[in-house]
Amino acid sequence: RRDFTVNAMYYNIADYSIHDYAGGIDDLDDGLIRLIGDPETRYREDPVRMLRAVRFAAKLDMDICEGTAAPIKELAHLLQDIPAARLFEESLKLLQSGYGLETYHLLREYDLFQPLFPEIAREFTEEQESPTEKMIELVLESTDKRIQDGKRINPAFMFAALLWYPLNQLAERLMEKRNFAYYDAIMEASNMILDEQVRSLAIPRRHTATIREIWQLQLRLPRRNGKRATRLLELNKFRAGFDFLEMRGEVEQGDTKELAKWWQTYQNAGRNMRQAMVNELGGSSTGQRRRKTYKNKKRKPQE
Repeated sequence: RRDFTVNAMYYNIADYSIHDYAGGIDDLDDGLIRLIGDPETRYREDPVRMLRAVRFAAKLDMDICEGTAAPIKELAHLLQDIPAARLFEESLKLLQSGYGLETYHLLREYDLFQPLFPEIAREFTEEQESPTEKMIELVLESTDKRIQDGKRINPAFMFAALLWYPLNQLAERLMEKRNFAYYDAIMEASNMILDEQVRSLAIPRRHTATIREIWQLQLRLPRRNGKRATRLLELNKFRAGFDFLEMRGEVEQGDTKELAKWWQTYQNAGRNMRQAMVNELGGSSTGQRRRKTYKNKKRKPQE
């Protein structure tokens, strides 16, 4: 009833021997992940085995043998029939066990990422250079490093980062089609994106609440005039919001990167320097300029 040969060896406590009935030792020596029995039959019994094959290969630095890999792309759609709650737990094992970046690359190679994150997969490009793809690389690399360093991780931060650019793409469409203001578009898009995502992965409400807070901070962090900067610094989720802003700066450069640098300096500055930094902002800010840009954006006349 075991799935892979390397997971089907038995230890005899009577004589300290290993019983290997499926060739697991040979596959272990060769670094191969191999299903026991007919791969297509085994995947249809439990499609999550496709995810397990990828996870073990990434974590143990092994290869999926040709026969075990062959049916995966054709059967990847079967994951849509797996309960969303189970897939949420699997997603954490895949992306938050210290080998997330390598696992992500394998998930894409075998077309297994799309059933888990359909909204994100729509942003994929052949060159893998879209903002979404750059952010995925950044956040998973950061998560892997934090785990290796023994630091705490929060699934909500990863999901907030993964879904940010699909969220913004949807918000822009709402502004164009429904004439929403930027803030209203982001709020509506956040509801729509999360509603869609939880159909695939049942992200618990405690995490979706944090995801929303991190997203909302991205709208608030540009507004630093008066006492706003001090108040933002005191928020419980400020650090998560700032860390995400820094990642956005790496992807977007320009004003976003400058805003992240400003907040980095502000956090480490003394009281007088903080006041001087706020005074230098004057009556405008990155966020205000952005809102004005959207407000004044003119639609093209219909032909």
